[in-house]
Amino acid sequence: MKTDFTTVTELADDKVPIEQLERLAHRYYWAGEYCRGKDVLEVACGAGQGLGYLASLSNSVHSGDITPALVARASAHYGTRLQIVEMDAQALPFSTSSLDVVILFEAIYYLQSAEAFVNECRRVLRPGGSVLIVTANKDLYDFNPSPFSQRYYGVVELGNLFGGSHFSCEFFGNMPVDAASWRQRIFRPIKTLVVKLGFMPKTMAGKKLLKRLIFGRLVPMPAEINWDTAPYTPPMPLSPVQPNRKFKAIYLIATRVE
Repeated sequence: MKTDFTTVTELADDKVPIEQLERLAHRYYWAGEYCRGKDVLEVACGAGQGLGYLASLSNSVHSGDITPALVARASAHYGTRLQIVEMDAQALPFSTSSLDVVILFEAIYYLQSAEAFVNECRRVLRPGGSVLIVTANKDLYDFNPSPFSQRYYGVVELGNLFGGSHFSCEFFGNMPVDAASWRQRIFRPIKTLVVKLGFMPKTMAGKKLLKRLIFGRLVPMPAEINWDTAPYTPPMPLSPVQPNRKFKAIYLIATRVE
């Protein structure tokens, strides 16, 4: 039986912290720079908030998710503008050397076999094509794993996963910890204790009150972002050989080298 990821996915009209909306928009702004004029696939697209933005820049955009309810939500929003299908990241329904960019945002930790996903990326990408990964930074001391997660990958683990002779890797960080608000700084040790004791809420709904306490005002998540949904500054380059403990989100561009 397939896991229903609806309960851990950002959905339109959900009340979320401004930081969460900015974090979502930022990763698509970053990806857009690598998608201009390209044939692009977003795997595990969730409710599809970034698909319209990617489509405005790309030659073509394909997308899918393993959860039928999320495919239905995204399809209902985009209608005939985009085709969104049920899809497994570990068995991509695309021919060899047919794509330029594969995107997987905040989902690599849900895969039963990240290695199978990497092999599929190598197969479907054209020479010089890229895989764009964004993931929560597991190396922060107050890191809280998501329900349904299989394994988290930090900078070092992602480098090992995509490294070798098939991909070259560049890493970046977004949302520096030392720029967090006073609320977040106060609640970080409390959050750490809550996680260790197993009291952290497991669903988006259960986390809403906690987010309100930590982040302050909540805003509705849009069904689709655009170019001015949030401010953008490029993510910061990171060392590829050591764990990072300064940024909340880790970005990877893995470029196929053969």
